[in-house]
Amino acid sequence: MELGFHLPVFDIDGGTTAIAGELARVGAAAEASGATWLSFMDHYFQIEPTGLPAESNMLEGYTTLGYLAAHTSRIELGLLVTGVTYRHPGLLAKIVTTLDVLSGGRAALGLGAAWFEREHRGLGVAFPPIAERFERLEETLRICQQMWDPQNNGPFDGKHYQLAETLCSPQPINRPKVLIGGSGERKTLRLVAQYGDACNLFGSSPEEVGHKLDVLRRHCDEVGRDYNEIRITIMANNPRPTPDNRAEFVRQMADYAKLGVHTVIIIPTTGSPAAWIDAMAPAVPQLADL
Repeated sequence: MELGFHLPVFDIDGGTTAIAGELARVGAAAEASGATWLSFMDHYFQIEPTGLPAESNMLEGYTTLGYLAAHTSRIELGLLVTGVTYRHPGLLAKIVTTLDVLSGGRAALGLGAAWFEREHRGLGVAFPPIAERFERLEETLRICQQMWDPQNNGPFDGKHYQLAETLCSPQPINRPKVLIGGSGERKTLRLVAQYGDACNLFGSSPEEVGHKLDVLRRHCDEVGRDYNEIRITIMANNPRPTPDNRAEFVRQMADYAKLGVHTVIIIPTTGSPAAWIDAMAPAVPQLADL
């Protein structure tokens, strides 16, 4: 099992002027630990699940990833997950391509249907009903596939998006892996089976994750997809890992490894996330043995 780090909070010791330096240290610490994934959220206001108010610090995700691309050399970079409503899909494909080229082929596209209505309304971004957001999600997945096919620069004519050309030059160095976030059994996991290279599930319990993976297998059978092609990732939050409970965290992950989970993603604390990552680094070789 591999380890990844996800940073949803930018309340850094030293205040706003310290954020850039701390994020550079985060990149260095994550790579030194042997972790394989580093991500941020795609939000513009802070979200309630962090326990912080909307007014707390939040950086734009792809700008932040571009900065981290210059301060890392090996780790995979992505958002967990891009909200489909925030960027036109043709422009999104171009943004992720740019990240991939400038990072030397390390970009991932995490994508989901978006949910935080307050920031949509607050910033004047349209927030369609959930059924429409899922339709837009599927069209975006198809558009990205077409944009990253150098043999197909033709039009795309969908219900919600119409592109006269799907020209994307240069092409990505490595076609970005598509990670679809969410665990909805009827829509989200079907999209994973049909379009995803990876999924991201909440590590609520091995039993619950095992159930979701059984649903994903059925969707794969229905669409003729090899389930083993899909990378399984989870967010570990039950309980939330810390350096103090690191050994217990590794023991808990053994049950997920038996289910075929490839990567567990964990969230550093605020203040100095780089120091927290350093303290969690011994878990990397221990997880690799599972």
